[in-house]
Amino acid sequence: MQEYLDKVKIELKYRNYSPQTIDSYLGCLKDFFTYLGQNYDQFNEFKVKEYLVKKKEAGAAGSTINVYINAIKFFYENIVKTPFKLDLNYSKRPKRLPVILSREEINKIINSIDNLKHRLMIALAYGAGLRVSEIVGLKIKDIDLAGLQINIRQAKGQKDRVTVLPEKLKNEIAQAMTGKNSDDYLFSSERGGRLTERTAQAVFMQALKRNGIMKDATFHSLRHSFATHLLENGVDVRYVQELLGHANIRTTQIYTHLTNLALKNIKSPY
Repeated sequence: MQEYLDKVKIELKYRNYSPQTIDSYLGCLKDFFTYLGQNYDQFNEFKVKEYLVKKKEAGAAGSTINVYINAIKFFYENIVKTPFKLDLNYSKRPKRLPVILSREEINKIINSIDNLKHRLMIALAYGAGLRVSEIVGLKIKDIDLAGLQINIRQAKGQKDRVTVLPEKLKNEIAQAMTGKNSDDYLFSSERGGRLTERTAQAVFMQALKRNGIMKDATFHSLRHSFATHLLENGVDVRYVQELLGHANIRTTQIYTHLTNLALKNIKSPY
C-alpha cells in the first residue's frame, strides 16, 4: 500500500497540486486501499462503486464523495495507467446560496476585535476579498500601497491575480509593514513565520459569537460579502470575477441572486 501512496504523492507534487489536495487524496486512497485489502492495482469498477455507496450510506456529503472519486480516478489513470476512464457519476452538490454578512455586521465584527493585528487581518480579508489561505500567506512584496493593489500569487488553481487594497486601511497596513523585509509575512505569528489558517478562522468565529450574529457564517463569508457588496455598489460582474479570480463567470454570477434590489423592495402581503 505504502509504495502506491508514495507514487501518488510524488506524481501529485510533480503536477504542482496544492498541499491540501495532496493530503486529501492520500487520505482517501489509504482508506480505499484498506477497504480493498489487496490487489490495489487491479481495477474493479464494481468494488469502487460499492465502496462509494458505503461512504454515502455512512453520511458522507456529496462534495466529500467527489474528493474520493477524484483521488481514485487519479490513482488508476495516472499511476496504474488504466487505459479507460471510470464510468462514475459525480455526486451532485446541493445548490446553496453563500452566507452573506451585511455591512453593519462586518463593521461590528471588525470593531469588536481588540488585537490590532487580528483586526487588520479580518478587515483586509473582507476589503480585498481574500481566502483564509491568501490572507495568512500575504507577504510584504505582494502589497502595492501606492497603487492600492494586492498581488495574490499562486492562488487556487495555481493562478496569480490582482485585487484591490482598501484605501481606508492604507495607513494601518503601512504601519504593519514597518521594519519587515519583502519576503516577510504581513501577518506573522509570535513564534515566527505566518499565522495559521486555524488561528485566522478562530479569530473570526470568536468575533462572530461575541456579536451575537446567528448566521451560519465562516471566514469565507467575508469573501462572499465582498463580492455581494461590490455588485450592490454597481460594479460590473466581470470585474468582480477578475478580483475574485474565478475561471468561470458562472461562479461569480451566483452573487447576483443576492443583489436583486427589485426583489429586496418587494414586501410580504401579510
